[in-house]
Amino acid sequence: MNDYRPLTTEEIEQLQQKGCWAEDWTSVNVAEDFNPEHMRQVMLYGEVCIGSFDKSIEVSPGFHKHSGIRNATLHNVIIGDDCLIENIGGFINNYTIGDECYLSNVSTIETTEGATYGEANVISVLNEAGDGNIISFSELSSQLAALMLKHSHNKEFRETLFQLVRAYISSRLPERGLIGNNVKIANTKEIINCIINDYCEVNGAERLSDCTLLGDATSSVYIGTGVIAENTIIDHGASITNGANLQDCFVGEACQINNSFTASASVFFANSVMSNGEACAAFCGPFSASHHKSSLIIGSQVSFYNAGSATNFSNHAYKMGPIHWGILERGTKTASGSYLFLPAHIGAYSVCLGKTMAHPDTTSFPFSYIIGEGEKTILIPGRNLVTVGLYRDINKWPKRDLRPAEHRKSIINQEWLSPFVISKATEGRRILQELCTTCGTQCQEYHYQGLTIPRSSLLSGIRFYDMLISLYLGQVIKKATLPEAAAEEGHEYTPLSEQAIHNGEEAWTDLGGLLLPQALENQLVEDIIDGTTEDIESVINALSEAHSHYADFNQAYAFSLIRQLYEEATPAAFSLIETRADEAKSLWTEAIRKDAQKEYDLGDVDEDTFLHFANSISPATVSYTHLTLPTNREV
Repeated sequence: MNDYRPLTTEEIEQLQQKGCWAEDWTSVNVAEDFNPEHMRQVMLYGEVCIGSFDKSIEVSPGFHKHSGIRNATLHNVIIGDDCLIENIGGFINNYTIGDECYLSNVSTIETTEGATYGEANVISVLNEAGDGNIISFSELSSQLAALMLKHSHNKEFRETLFQLVRAYISSRLPERGLIGNNVKIANTKEIINCIINDYCEVNGAERLSDCTLLGDATSSVYIGTGVIAENTIIDHGASITNGANLQDCFVGEACQINNSFTASASVFFANSVMSNGEACAAFCGPFSASHHKSSLIIGSQVSFYNAGSATNFSNHAYKMGPIHWGILERGTKTASGSYLFLPAHIGAYSVCLGKTMAHPDTTSFPFSYIIGEGEKTILIPGRNLVTVGLYRDINKWPKRDLRPAEHRKSIINQEWLSPFVISKATEGRRILQELCTTCGTQCQEYHYQGLTIPRSSLLSGIRFYDMLISLYLGQVIKKATLPEAAAEEGHEYTPLSEQAIHNGEEAWTDLGGLLLPQALENQLVEDIIDGTTEDIESVINALSEAHSHYADFNQAYAFSLIRQLYEEATPAAFSLIETRADEAKSLWTEAIRKDAQKEYDLGDVDEDTFLHFANSISPATVSYTHLTLPTNREV
């Protein structure tokens, strides 16, 4: 921005000759090299500062117009250099505008008293009938939101964390609306109480009210035709287009929301794509996707998720209202026509099919099929592990992170073989073995907490989880730095700290894409409550610090599991683990190849697509019988 000076008498006369008028010309200040030649039909009220007009602005690819102000009414406005402002049907009121901006065919841009720009907006996620559990602000990440959500029942924690957020906001909230540098706003009706950062573009929107658009030269925000957004923050690289309607939302980095999608009291994070359908009180973590007009995501927490056509979550207890919610752990899918009657808790990387009415809890059975058949809920444990869909998913997510390196606020651990998942699988394996022991092997079906498990599915589920655990342990062993390997390579061996070992061996959690020991999360909650964590930046740093030690915690968990299965973590055990891991990988990839073959045989894919995929994975060389994990100790 410039140092501004008063207008000269000659400049005032030139402006008047071009149809310009001022309530008080002494309240109008301009840049030192201001040229009145580029202003026409401009009405000036209150305190107005205007920059220079030296450059042309590209209004469309290959089409440039000289900067200036034409056909506009301004009140209490500061304008930077080389802006083109034209055809403002209403007015621009109480705004600061940066350099090289293009504002054209806009009705109203205004800041009113009490503007919040979407900051400090408290919304109720999951519990649609609740009193608010997430406070929205520009630095919100998937981890922070998940932390707020998970511990919202802790009143002391909630109030303390909200206070930290409000303190952060209060020191940064501007007195009036801001439009940054190189911003384009065209063919838009209303911009009310908004902050629009550098390089953002708004084209054809209906209304933006109390919103913040975060952007810069590397990662801007785009708002397109027919969009309505109220009390919403939109993060770097996001796009909202084609009639989308957002109320009380947070839209994270590189998210896409389009094609008349409607959302209220919902949060979306890193690379999520929402189209056509509806979300209400939804927590959509990284890589959540819904593409169909008939899909409703309500009162649910998801991540790495894909909603099939006509997916419907019901959070309504009818006479008692929308008081229930559900959690679908990372990697879960809902097939076309899926209905999930909440409350429900679905284990990681599972697939839901049919109409499920029994409020299932399948957290101990990751990679499963959950099938609603009438009053029955059928569990096929571990079945999704050996599908081509899972293989594609775990390989595509890392490639689809569209966020630039400097704008990766949300932490995303993409490991699909992690202590969080493996700890659930070991518990699921134990439950299945116990059912087999208790009920015998001749039962046609087994029953567990309202779930029906067919006999063949129970036995194959044990084998699937054996395969999964072998894959995981082999992966960790290959990456781990062991004393013998360090000695062979001439490196000094640095053992894990006692704290890392202790934390890693304990329960694990998935905090909005961040995988960490539950003990670290609990400690952070305590630190926030007792004031050890003094500001929101410290909370963010603590989450980042936990992520940085993932490899150590992961190794500690794996070695603990090895001791359970193999008595001791010895070189002999490591050798056996590596052998079983190689066998497991061979079996796994062959099973996936066969699953792809089924799709090809059905005519669902063409030959070239099938062959390309099939040739990218290795054939099997062993059978399942070689893979069974030790049975002398329970997992």
